[in-house]
Parts: sequence; C-alpha cells; structure tokens
Amino acid sequence: MEIARHWRGRAARYRLEGQRSRSTGEVRFPPQPPALGETDETWEAFALSGRGEIYSFSVIRQAPDGYEGFAPYPVALVRLAEGPLVTAQLTDCAEDDLAVGTPVEMVTRKLVDTGEDGVLVYGYKFRPTL
Repeated sequence: MEIARHWRGRAARYRLEGQRSRSTGEVRFPPQPPALGETDETWEAFALSGRGEIYSFSVIRQAPDGYEGFAPYPVALVRLAEGPLVTAQLTDCAEDDLAVGTPVEMVTRKLVDTGEDGVLVYGYKFRPTL
C-alpha cells in the first residue's frame, strides 16, 4: 500500500467515517467523491457508531500473499447500525462463536506491516460484543 493512499483514507479507516446525504439522510461507507450531477455539498462527513451485526461470514483458510500469518481468520459482512454493509476481518473471537446476527463493534487493529519502509498500517476490524 502506498503511503499517500493510506493517508487519504485515514478518516474512514481509523474513525469509521462515512457520508450522509443532506437531502435524504442516506448513509454510505466508505466515503466517495460526488457522482455525476452531485456537488461537494450533496454529502456530509458522518461518524458511524461502529456497532452492527454479522450479516454473513466466512473463514479464510488459504490466505493471499502477505496474510499467511493470519490464517485461518474470519471475515464478515457487517450490517452497521446506520445501514451500510461493511466487509471486515473479525477479531478476538473463536470460529465456533460466530453466527449470523451476532452483535459486533469496531476496533482498531494492525492490518499490515509494509516491511522495509517501516510503515505499520492500522485499520478497523470487528469483534463480538457478547
């Protein structure tokens, strides 16, 4: 991951900041640039609560390059309390404890160590709140 791209995404990654439509109240995540016909004023920054529930999940047993040390690890679609679906790794839980509908909360955890340049990239994961 290049450092500049990581820096631009820090609000979404560390604070779970999305956007809310000023006219309809719709919430989206991650933040996006204005679409055709929209202006910079169409959407406003919106801090998501970080709470939600597991909508669907799977366990990755054959991890992609660079993530072998994490395998096996669970990933999930999390339905946030505000509505958006977020894909994220689950943490602080046993595979047997996972089920659709389990309440979860966002936590900040290390995502990757980029190696020689010494950049540690942190971001959001979710853990059960039971």
